[in-house]
Amino acid sequence: MTADKIIEQMLALGDEYQKQNLMRFFKTGEGEYGYGDEFIGLKVPVTRQFVKANKDLQREEIQKLIDSKYHEVRLCGFLILVEQFDKLCKPKYDNDIKVIAERDEIIRFYLENSTKANNWDLVDMSAPKLVGKWMMLKSMLSDDEKLEITDKLSESENLWQQRISIVFTWTTSHYGKPEFAFRYAQKLISHKHDLIQKAVGWMLREAGKHNGLDVLREFLEDHHAEMSRTSLRYAIEHMEEKERKYWLLK
Repeated sequence: MTADKIIEQMLALGDEYQKQNLMRFFKTGEGEYGYGDEFIGLKVPVTRQFVKANKDLQREEIQKLIDSKYHEVRLCGFLILVEQFDKLCKPKYDNDIKVIAERDEIIRFYLENSTKANNWDLVDMSAPKLVGKWMMLKSMLSDDEKLEITDKLSESENLWQQRISIVFTWTTSHYGKPEFAFRYAQKLISHKHDLIQKAVGWMLREAGKHNGLDVLREFLEDHHAEMSRTSLRYAIEHMEEKERKYWLLK
């Protein structure tokens, strides 16, 4: 199927009531972070049906989806990319140079289009499963070169690239590598936008959840005074009430 056909079918399923709800939920009003975004009015499970039916879509057709003005169509494109990347992550490919190079190419393509993942759901449903998993896998690039790429995301002036740089660490923390979450939490710790503050706190919480609260406590001991109240509340959410009060009053 072509991208044009997918878009045509998605538009045919649009729901005006759902569209208005989504526009409010994703803050598309003037001056809000999602200003100008257009919706069809599809729930995520419906979009996933299109993803499932088009897992093998060619890259140029995925590009057309990602270039769409419609939020759900861009989501469909990014999720197809996630499916294609995941297919290349099986253990049997650990030493397959051709597959490793193809994974790198998918990440390059994703990052080239990263500013089009221009709302938090588009980032959160793609970055951990693409960039996060890639950071834990063999690559044609060195670990330092990969780190340079994610550093550039955190240093970008684009809100969504910055969010990618912290949210991808959901996966690395699950792999037992909390240092990525701490690295990018520290880089973004003074960020003024609520979407980044929440993401920083969320990823710190995940780092502690999967690697022990002591590693989180160590980070908080060094950086709690710099953190926003929002980030701190998210980070300590899974602690006992007495300890939560301790950090909030510290």
